[in-house]
Parts: sequence; structure tokens; C-alpha cells
Amino acid sequence: MTIEVFLTGTFNLLRLAAATMAANDELDDGTRGVVINTASIAAYEGQVGQAAYAAAKAGVVGLTLAAARDLAPVGVRVMSIAPGTFFTPAFRLPEDEAQARWGTGVPFPKRMGRPSEYAALVEWIHQAGAIR
Repeated sequence: MTIEVFLTGTFNLLRLAAATMAANDELDDGTRGVVINTASIAAYEGQVGQAAYAAAKAGVVGLTLAAARDLAPVGVRVMSIAPGTFFTPAFRLPEDEAQARWGTGVPFPKRMGRPSEYAALVEWIHQAGAIR
């Protein structure tokens, strides 16, 4: 199930979105869209008990590079972000409890990331394509 959700799901969403983007009219700079995949630090540093998740996220890293090369000729940028530990509702714990349990292992800053920080990075990547 983990590989189906985190790798196969990413692949299917990318292929469908990229097909739509490739049909877009070109902007002045030749771009037609950007896909930003979510990988994970687990793609590079899988931990005990994370074999399927690490494999899926490593697959997202490989998928991103191949898709970026395949879609560049039609003006679609493809990138991935490989975040570390982020606090989300998936923890099913209050933030302070999740932070005490997992956040202290984060090298710097000594806390888990926040969804708003991830969103700001996605927005910056999107806008960076328009910066000249």
C-alpha cells in the first residue's frame, strides 16, 4: 500500500497533470507549467522500519529527474522537495507531544517543519520560473 500511494500515486498525478500542462499555451518564456513532487529525506536516509516508504520516496526522486528531462522540451519544469520531519495531523498527536518525541532529532532548527514553511517553498519554486 505504501508504494502504491507514495510512488504510483505520484507517478499517475504527474503524468495526468503534465499532459494537461503540455497542451497549455506557452508563456512568453516558453514555459507551460511546473510539477513539484514531494520526496522525503527518507529517500536518502531511510530509517529502521521505513523500507517501503524509503523505496517509494527514492522512486519519486528518480521519477522527478527522468520526468524533468522528458518534459523540458515541452516547457514543463519538474522538481522535487525532500523534506525532513514536518508536523502534520498524520501524527495524531498534539504538536508539543510530537515535537518532544520526534522534533528533537532534527539537526537544526531543533523542531519539526511546519506546513506553512513547505507551502512557502513551493510558492517560491513556482514563482522562480517567472523570475528573469
